[in-house]
Amino acid sequence: MNTQHFDPKQFRQALGAFTTGVTIVTTRGADGQDYGLTANSFNSVSIDPPMVLWSINKNSSSARAFTEGSHFAVHILATDQEPLSNRFAKSAADKFSGLDLQRGTRDIPLLDGCSARFQCKTTYQYEGGDHIILVGEVLAFDRFDKAPLVFHSGGYRRLLPVAADNNLWQQPDAVASAR
Repeated sequence: MNTQHFDPKQFRQALGAFTTGVTIVTTRGADGQDYGLTANSFNSVSIDPPMVLWSINKNSSSARAFTEGSHFAVHILATDQEPLSNRFAKSAADKFSGLDLQRGTRDIPLLDGCSARFQCKTTYQYEGGDHIILVGEVLAFDRFDKAPLVFHSGGYRRLLPVAADNNLWQQPDAVASAR
């Protein structure tokens, strides 16, 4: 198949059929400035050793800070953090202005109010087309009892539990009769 004939807009829409979590990734640049951006490319890699990955567009204004930096933090956003996601999704002079920050390993900025957050040491970087894939070893993490913000088909969503009577996988007789 020749992928050069893909319509980028249609390809992006097809990718949008996959629901993802919403994260903000932060780092402290060599220049002493804080950098952060909204990303939905986050994924787990390994439990032992604990590793995660995410990717950044090579043309991002903060790409250099992340690729040259040794540490980063991934914040899995909670449902009430949509405004924060939007703030970090845009180019701005100081995305951190007015935020109450904590500091993690190597002084990386840590945001409050998330569902979970991971402090990582960058261990690998890979070329990935127009992105760079960063793999980090998790040095510390926090988990909070908050529902995550998710992204699907170009918009934010919230998770709802599946009603027990609609879950065919937990009702063996219903599964058998559906075959």
